[in-house]
Amino acid sequence: MSGHSKFANIKHKKEKNDAAKGKIFTRLGREIAVAVKEGGPDPNNNSKLKDIVAKAKANNMPNDTIDRSIKKAAGDANACNYERVTYEGYGPNGTAIIVEALTDNKNRTASNVRNAFTKGYGNVGTQGCVSFMFDRKGQIIIDKEECDMEADELMMIALEAGAEDFEELDDSFEILTDPDSCGEVSEALSNAGIVMAQAEVTMIPQTYVELTDEKDIKNITKTLDLLDEDDDVQMVYHNWDE
Repeated sequence: MSGHSKFANIKHKKEKNDAAKGKIFTRLGREIAVAVKEGGPDPNNNSKLKDIVAKAKANNMPNDTIDRSIKKAAGDANACNYERVTYEGYGPNGTAIIVEALTDNKNRTASNVRNAFTKGYGNVGTQGCVSFMFDRKGQIIIDKEECDMEADELMMIALEAGAEDFEELDDSFEILTDPDSCGEVSEALSNAGIVMAQAEVTMIPQTYVELTDEKDIKNITKTLDLLDEDDDVQMVYHNWDE
């Protein structure tokens, strides 16, 4: 099955991320620390850590950096005082936005997130107000330019490892998994020598909202940029069809 791909947006974000690798690695290090504290330092016995390791590798975080982060967190687990917090709200024209953060100061983070929504003429809502519009899935993206394998062979590796769905798009392959299986599937692909542009548990919109008014586009872009600049913010999901 083939279709239009949103991979151009992913590549754009990845290029932007590459210019700020230190910031991304800091965020990943924070995620690793929390995962180790919650479930221990062994990825084979800690599915959340396994998913984060897969995500770190997809973001080109060196293996020795990942190992050091795990060992540091395991040796000083009590020093990790970050809390997971999630905010939900609305952008222009009813667009849905979910913000996931790790913070040591919930008042600061809440203020910053609210400010980002306000400056984009949106508003923060109550828990659950938009999350029902998304499905939580493991999502693996493979750039066709980085993959020499035939689509059928790639699909078989993914499905045999536990993937739920495989789709061939214009410039990429998209693999969807159950959230708990993302680490196992990405590990199987990695063992087969496949380079992944993205491998993480994410929130996928059930439907997308198209914005045609330039003011709306400017406003949602402002909100997303402000959230991206916030060190406490780990992930932002939205249903704007960019």
